[in-house]
Amino acid sequence: MTGFPDSALTCNDFLGGRLKLWQPRDGYRAGVDPVLLAAAVPAKAGQSVLELGCGAGAAVLCLATRVPGLRSTGIELQADYADLAARNAQCNEIDLSVHVADLSNMPTDLRQQHFDHVIANPPYYRPGAHSAAVDAGRRTALSEQTPLSDWFDAAARRLAPRGYLHMIQRAERLPDMLTACVGRLGSVEVLPIAPRMGRGAELLILRARKGGRADFRLHAPLILHSGDRHVRDGDSYTDMVSGILREGRPMPWPDAR
Repeated sequence: MTGFPDSALTCNDFLGGRLKLWQPRDGYRAGVDPVLLAAAVPAKAGQSVLELGCGAGAAVLCLATRVPGLRSTGIELQADYADLAARNAQCNEIDLSVHVADLSNMPTDLRQQHFDHVIANPPYYRPGAHSAAVDAGRRTALSEQTPLSDWFDAAARRLAPRGYLHMIQRAERLPDMLTACVGRLGSVEVLPIAPRMGRGAELLILRARKGGRADFRLHAPLILHSGDRHVRDGDSYTDMVSGILREGRPMPWPDAR
């Protein structure tokens, strides 16, 4: 049983209804970010994936929905959200092992495993960015409590040789992310995500490989919305982004290597 009563939850469609996700009505709620993260991962059936800080399971379950046959694992600090992730996996008939733990102090059995892919959507904001009035679960999900470098350290330790990390973050955290890769991960690539053509990137997805030696690459941005401004009610996602969000299509990653 989840710590959230049913009356405090909503059931939302992801990937055009292919995935049903229970989320707290007033706590942290997944948006498009975990869906984009999942779409960026070039996973194949039979491979293993670990999500650090899985919350209610949006990213890892979107990935498992797109790529059946994955061996999926999540770790989540907040027990209520971990229970919700397990419930969401069961409701969608997806095999997901969920651990309640701090990523810097993983259970022994998890520390003995290595994964082909690690994904993460860490808190975007530095400590103190959200007031005490904000729901505690949402504050934990959004405000950094564990240093970003610890997320990279956990990912590097759990990756199998030549395994990939994919992480989505705010664009201003890129210097911290690149510093955290040093000595841990290589073959770093960055895909900026901009709301519209001509607008600066607000988010990015970083891809890095354990044991990778290729040069750093900064790709052209993924543009979320058509046009240079919002002109009508409803969304205005580009065809590519709409296909990712509504049809579960993979994100075309430039020149995969």
